[in-house]
Amino acid sequence: MIYRRESYQIRPDQYERFTQFFDEYLFPNQLKHGAKLVERLVTENKDEIVVIWEYENFDAYKKIMRAVAQDPMYKRAQERRKQLEPLFMTSHEDFLKATGDYYTPMHIVAVRGYITNDKNQVLLVRTYWRDDTWELPGGQVEEGEALVDALKREIEEETGILVEVEQLCAINQNMSKNIINLEFIGKAVGGTLRTSDETQETAFVTLTPENIADYLTRPKMRTRVLDALHFQKNSGATWHSFI
Repeated sequence: MIYRRESYQIRPDQYERFTQFFDEYLFPNQLKHGAKLVERLVTENKDEIVVIWEYENFDAYKKIMRAVAQDPMYKRAQERRKQLEPLFMTSHEDFLKATGDYYTPMHIVAVRGYITNDKNQVLLVRTYWRDDTWELPGGQVEEGEALVDALKREIEEETGILVEVEQLCAINQNMSKNIINLEFIGKAVGGTLRTSDETQETAFVTLTPENIADYLTRPKMRTRVLDALHFQKNSGATWHSFI
């Protein structure tokens, strides 16, 4: 692994503006194309921000940066930056390598929901960092949070919809990223459909075998919907492991 360290010298009044820009444009675009954010740090008096990214090797870094620069989000970020006051005063970038492994292995737990309304339409979202596909709503479980509570929170944050969670229908394990994704079936019980800082589109969609690939363009996203349909038909949860 290699690590890229970005250091930004800022004034304290620039901190919130930089953070908002980072969260809305820089982080999603890097994450979308395979970079891993190790940490983002700020000094106590908020005069310097340090961002550390992880890449498999230098070739992977160059490939990711090319993809980032060609992504429409990069153009939107440049246009937005022209509209803002300066985000920082100076910046510096360098590369680091680890001297050993000093961490405890851990897994990230995420939840997704196959949520339907009274017309049997499925709730889908299109995010800013995976804007080439629609997908089931959900996200990461926070420390000390129950799985069902996490799913309800994530769906309401992303879509404005209140849900009733019914049953676990599938488990997906991403072995290379140490992510366990639990998928639940549920019903929409209230709220008003809307977008959020994470979602550029939200909708209840009538999915059929003929149109599912039009909405869920990535195979893994389609698998999550098919798992839910399989559960409804066979009453048995499915398990997938992939790298």
